[in-house]
Amino acid sequence: MFIDKVAWVCLQGGKILSSRSRGKDAYYLPGGKREPGESDVETLVREIREELAVAIVPDTASHLGTFRAQAHGHADGVIVQMACYTAEHRGTPVASSEIEEVVWLAYGDRERVSPVDQIIFDHLHQDGRLR
Repeated sequence: MFIDKVAWVCLQGGKILSSRSRGKDAYYLPGGKREPGESDVETLVREIREELAVAIVPDTASHLGTFRAQAHGHADGVIVQMACYTAEHRGTPVASSEIEEVVWLAYGDRERVSPVDQIIFDHLHQDGRLR
């Protein structure tokens, strides 16, 4: 079984924007599941507006990669597939909707994030974008 998600990779000063939902014990890249008929960019725009109260600039969205791993907090064999995008935005990210906390994480915080995010952290660290 796959959980199909889209995530925003927002890097600043060698750190990455992450969020923690209410009741969760791990941090996740902001984003979420697509609604029926939505494109990746439409999902990204909607989810980031809902979670962080910022506006993604759609025509700046660039696919960084698609990553897969065991879904955090789900039964063994449930895989999350996450299409990751960088994009410019308007506004300052703040916790909204189900989000309890917004933080900037470094590579040293890798153990605090979900398994798929750990793979993304590794990828960004190897590219020199996450310190």
